Amino acid sequence: MSKKIKKKTKIKIIPFLIFLLFIVIAFFLVSFFLKIPIKNIYISGNKLLSDEQIIELAGIKNYPSFLKTTSSHIKKKIKQNAYVKNVKVTKSLLAVVNIEIEEYDLLFIKASDNKVVVDIDKEISLEDAAHRIPILLNYVPDTVYSAFIKCMQEVPVSIRNEISEIEYSPNDYDKQRFLLYMNDGNYVYVTITRFNLINKYNEIYPNLDGKKGILYLDSGNHFEIKG
Repeated sequence: MSKKIKKKTKIKIIPFLIFLLFIVIAFFLVSFFLKIPIKNIYISGNKLLSDEQIIELAGIKNYPSFLKTTSSHIKKKIKQNAYVKNVKVTKSLLAVVNIEIEEYDLLFIKASDNKVVVDIDKEISLEDAAHRIPILLNYVPDTVYSAFIKCMQEVPVSIRNEISEIEYSPNDYDKQRFLLYMNDGNYVYVTITRFNLINKYNEIYPNLDGKKGILYLDSGNHFEIKG
């Protein structure tokens, strides 16, 4: 009988070592890039919240790993703040994080429960008493309330800041009438259909020659000087 000859398989050492070296290098490269921290944070659109507050909300105060920190995670954390209406987060080269904030407009505070109305069917708790927001002193019927909110949304922030208090003040002729108490000591009557006239208050005020009184914008545009 003839003997079977077994062929020895030669292990190709060099290709194996090259492959192993590639794995080691890849591991160290991945580890290196994962350790790169966020280098710069750019924030825009915020007025109510400071940059520091947003960075704190986002959980990136200590500049964590750029690659491990996802845009969706940052967005989710910032959106938890009641003032934030929307947020857009993008990441760019050189470990830069860009955060664009859209905040709610703080329209007025309801004296009845100290809630801040920011939109129709949207109220939040006041987190910072330093914000200058008009106070709605009394109850407004539902038939008027929604229209009132829409009117307030169309009043520029600069004018809203001039209003101290708002009182629903209907009379026999007008059930949509409001009295605005201005920070300068004047009173202004407006109605829903002519509410936009309050937007011209800063143009009207110089014509009052420093006098204090009641400005009727609800019917006509006359000024009654305080006795």
